[in-house]
Order: sequence, then structure tokens, then C-alpha cells
Amino acid sequence: MFQELLTAAIAAGACLAVAAASAARVVRQYERGVVLRFGRLREGVRQPGFTMVIPVVDRLHKVNMQIVTMPVPAQEGITRDNVTVRVDAVVYFKVVDPASAIIEVEDYRFAVSQMAQTSLRSIIGKSDLDDLLSNREKLNEGLELMIDSPAVGWGVQIDRVEIKDVSLPETMKRSMARQAEADRERRARVINADAELQASRKLAEAAAVMSDQPAALQLRLLQTVVAVAAEKNSTLVLPFPVELLRFLERATPDAPPQPAPAEGTHPEPGPPPAPPPPPPTGEATPPLEPPTRAPRAVEPAEAPTHPDRALEAPAQAPQPEDNGASPRPDATEQPPPGPPPQVNGSPPHPAD
Repeated sequence: MFQELLTAAIAAGACLAVAAASAARVVRQYERGVVLRFGRLREGVRQPGFTMVIPVVDRLHKVNMQIVTMPVPAQEGITRDNVTVRVDAVVYFKVVDPASAIIEVEDYRFAVSQMAQTSLRSIIGKSDLDDLLSNREKLNEGLELMIDSPAVGWGVQIDRVEIKDVSLPETMKRSMARQAEADRERRARVINADAELQASRKLAEAAAVMSDQPAALQLRLLQTVVAVAAEKNSTLVLPFPVELLRFLERATPDAPPQPAPAEGTHPEPGPPPAPPPPPPTGEATPPLEPPTRAPRAVEPAEAPTHPDRALEAPAQAPQPEDNGASPRPDATEQPPPGPPPQVNGSPPHPAD
């Protein structure tokens, strides 16, 4: 009898132990428990620690209260300025009402993910490319507001939304690179022009100083020679400025003027040209007519420098045509050969 009672007690204790083990629950510090009894929500949320539920009657759902980091898949869209881009983002959120997260939405994680994707597409269509690249803080605030509005009813709070990357087409990347290169080239040209302007002003001031002191230009020339010679080149290029020539011209005294010849006198003529050779034997020599105009005096510039050479190479006189008529003198023809007229009482040169 005693043995049967002991066996029954052991069996009852074992059943109670199994029931207690099935009813015992442990809620972690970062979790909250929501109890559904016969499918109905029990009032109150189980706090972290040890808690008991009725087996088979109660169901305990644990909700994570930590901040969840959810990446948003890259979404392709067209911006307001008609540029196709691919944008991906990341959403930081947490559950603030465990009961609403269990009751109001089937899967709050999936719901937040889909809402983030649709909101990201809307932001892409409302924004320009420059805003996506440089003004992301404003877009992040707008995206956070768009996701947080429906998530409040789910017991979820959006902590932060960040646009992570913006992918552009290759053609757009090349266009932007050319634009940036052109802008940098424009700034470089402006800087060079500004430098040239400043240098020209300084050079103008230096030229004004050198014009007051001409010796400064020569000193500057010597400094240039020293600078070129320091390179140890075999060829030395020496610049010779025109200003130095002007300085030397001003420093050189002017030559005295030549006295003008007195009236009624003629300049000393040079030696007369040699007479033409005699005509060949057997040919009749046409009669020569007297000159129609007086021979002009030979100017000093037209007189030959070497009389001997003039005698050695006499000029050939034109031969008249043998048609029985006397030749007609021309204004451009030379005077007939003969003894030259005496100028200033000088005797004529003997003919060869």
C-alpha cells in the first residue's frame, strides 16, 4: 500500500515538474513578451526576466527592442532632370510598442523594408541629380519622414535613414568628368591671366624706372648674361635690346654738317667715259648731228670711283641703222662721243 502511494506521488511530482518546465519562460533584457491567451491579447507586456505562462493556453511572443539596421535594395529611377540613377539606402529603426508590432502588422520588418523602397523611389523622382550628389541631408530627412508616418501605427519608430550610394551611367560619368575638367581649365586660365596682369604692371613699373636711368638697362643685360652663363652651355645667346642702341645713339655726338657749295660753281666732275671703238673698215660712218641739248654736269655721286676701271670697260655706243637717213636723237640717248666739255677750266683727258 505504501509502495503504491509512493509511486503515485512520484508520478504526480514528475507531471508537475514537466508542467512547470513547459510554463516557465525567460525574457531577455533587450526583449519584451506579449502573451496571447486563447488568441486574445493579455493586458500588460512581460518584462525581462523569468515569467510563467499557462501551457497549452497561453502563447508568448518575444519582440526584439534593439535598433535594427536594414539595408534597402538599390532602386533604379529617373530624377526630375531626366537622369537615370540607381540609389541604395539603409534604414535604422526600433520597436517602441511590442503589442502593436505583433497585432497591427503581420511582419513589421518586411513592412518597413517595402515602405523604405517605395519612399526611396519617390524621393528619386522628386529630386535633381545635384541634390542626390551634394544635398543628401535634406533628402535623408524627407525619406525618414515618409517612412515614419505609416510606421508609427505599427509600433515602430524610424531612427535614421541614410542614402548610401548613387550609381550613375558611364555616359553621365564621362560628361561630368568633362564638365569638371572644363571648369578647372577655366579657373586655370583665369589665374594665368591674373598673373600676367600683375606681371605686366610690375614690368611697366620697372620699364618706367629704367627709362629714367638708362644705365639700369645695361646692368640688367649683364645680369641676364650671368644667368645664361651659369648653365655652362656651349652656345651663349645674348639679347641686344633696341633701347640700348637708342641710348648709344643719344650718347654719340652728332657729326658737323657739310658746307653747301657757293652759287655759280659746279662740283668737280669725275673722269669722262671713254670714246666708243672705231667702226670696222669698209662700213660708212653716218654723220653725227650736233647735240640738241647741253651736256649735264656729272654729279659727285654718279662719278665712277675708279677712273682706270672706267677706261678699261667703256660703254658700247648704239650703232645707227644704215638706211640712208640720219638717226633721230632721243631724249634718253647719251651724248655723242667726242672730247668732253671743260668744267671749271680743267683740261680734257686724252683719249686712248
